[in-house]
Amino acid sequence: MSNRLISQIEKAVRQNFLPGLILWCIGIILVFCFYFLDASRPWFQLVIEWKKQYGFLYSGFSTALFGGVIPYLFLRFSGRGGFGPNWMHGVIFISYWALRGVDVDAFYRFQAWLFGSGNQWQTIFKKVLFDQFVYCVFWATPITALFYEWKDSKFSFSVPISHDCLVALKDKIIIFMVSTWMVWIPATAIVYSLPSPLQIPLFNLTLCFYVLLVSLFEKSNSSGTLN
Repeated sequence: MSNRLISQIEKAVRQNFLPGLILWCIGIILVFCFYFLDASRPWFQLVIEWKKQYGFLYSGFSTALFGGVIPYLFLRFSGRGGFGPNWMHGVIFISYWALRGVDVDAFYRFQAWLFGSGNQWQTIFKKVLFDQFVYCVFWATPITALFYEWKDSKFSFSVPISHDCLVALKDKIIIFMVSTWMVWIPATAIVYSLPSPLQIPLFNLTLCFYVLLVSLFEKSNSSGTLN
């Protein structure tokens, strides 16, 4: 591992720590409200009914909104997301997160079938391990890194694949992996502590901020810095 890559990982860790801490606090507050604040129950119950009624459609739409639409609009109009004037880039970005919403929902359902849907610490522990060290390592992180590499090329199919390109992609996967573990190991533990119909909504809230972090990191990294 090169000194440059180690330096990038260290900067990514420092950059993500405080935002990650904020995300964990928000998640813990929401979990606390669900289990201990009776006045919040009607709102949670409404979301549960939406999730049960619309299933994968809800997951695709809500993830497209929180992972795609909101970050895209913020990054586009703040000039910090690396998006050009072509609105089709936004459509691709939003569509990607819609598909990932369906993907994550299917994975959560598989985990519920595999480990159960309870909130015992043993169940949560198994789900977090399988999520972060199987699903993320072999699918979620590589596909996200590949997608952002494609985004950086303005969604072009004509970019030549060179050795330098493959090395950059490998480094990006490693950096994304470290960032994923740092933010999402505590976050997924919080997500899995909720009933199954509420896991995607809490995932969406966390994802919204995480996508902003990843996009801002990519923008700053393309100019040679991480700040």
